[in-house]
Amino acid sequence: SEALFFEMADRLAEDGWRELGYEYINIDDCWSAKQRDAAGRLVPDPERFPRGIKALADYVHARGLKLGIYGDLGTLTCGGYPGTTLDHVKQDAQTFAEWGVDMLKLDGCYSSGEEQAEGYPEMARALNATGRPIVYSCSWPAYQGGLPPKVNYTVLAEVCNLWRNYDDIQDSWDSVLSILDWFSANQDVLQPAAGPGHWNDPDMLIIGNFGLSYEQSRSQMALWTVMAAPLLMSTDLRTISPSAKEILQNRLMIQINQDPLGIQGRRIVKEKSHIEVFLRPLSQAASALVFFSRRTDMPFLYTTSLAKLHFPEDAVYEVQDVYSGKIISGLKTADSFSVVINPSGVVMWYLYPVALPAQPWHVVRQQAP
Repeated sequence: SEALFFEMADRLAEDGWRELGYEYINIDDCWSAKQRDAAGRLVPDPERFPRGIKALADYVHARGLKLGIYGDLGTLTCGGYPGTTLDHVKQDAQTFAEWGVDMLKLDGCYSSGEEQAEGYPEMARALNATGRPIVYSCSWPAYQGGLPPKVNYTVLAEVCNLWRNYDDIQDSWDSVLSILDWFSANQDVLQPAAGPGHWNDPDMLIIGNFGLSYEQSRSQMALWTVMAAPLLMSTDLRTISPSAKEILQNRLMIQINQDPLGIQGRRIVKEKSHIEVFLRPLSQAASALVFFSRRTDMPFLYTTSLAKLHFPEDAVYEVQDVYSGKIISGLKTADSFSVVINPSGVVMWYLYPVALPAQPWHVVRQQAP
């Protein structure tokens, strides 16, 4: 009900979330009445949202936050509420803008591939035509299997700001791993599609709920950050534990996630020992590395060097451990080093060059947008 959203807005504003960039508070499915009004407009459920969405948006805006809402391109939403059929696209976009909505997630239940191919771009045009900046999250590729030739990521990047490629996340470690596996297996297709204003969305952070251990929570945060994922929390901020809050409010993590280049990271190593290494290039020739253990037995001592991870020869780095804050100075590319990774856990490094070879490696590897 609206009371929940008022309370969550207060928590975002008062508990340090807003200053870190957690500024959208998003309503999911089932917010509307079961019928449109006489003029064909969507209306909120009168019992659960008696003051209406505009009043909620005003409350959220007064706290320096933004409001997101849910729609579905189809005859019904996934939860069985009125959907947005093609003849309602413009009307619904206008309604959301008038209410002061700042973000729209448009799902795809109860629609055909043809309707989606027409409706998703049409909604983008309709939102732009309102004159109100509204972030546009599309579920389009998820309904088409997430991969070419059915999904054209060039078109998608022109139409949507972020998109769901794959299954809904569940509150379980198995679910997190299945998403990570799919993104890693298809990274050659997915990684180039992401960038400022158009992001792959592996779905929400479930840190602070019931399904993940402490180590697994740290892992999801680090892996989503290295994948340049939009950080959308799905948890109760009134009862969140201090340890979950600390993970979600890690400043260096958020700085890495929000890096202005917006390059999505990749898995670069998959060891027989069930250790995986992910690399994300960052601005100013910095990098983020995530050492991830899929082991379930005991902490693992993993030894490697930056040279083995294809960093440029003769470079020297300052390294900061993103979770512990510990700093390693003067790490040369050729130096061997070891990290201890807990079962289903991560060690995450932020590397900043203090001395670079003549040709900066990121310029060679990937031109910045």
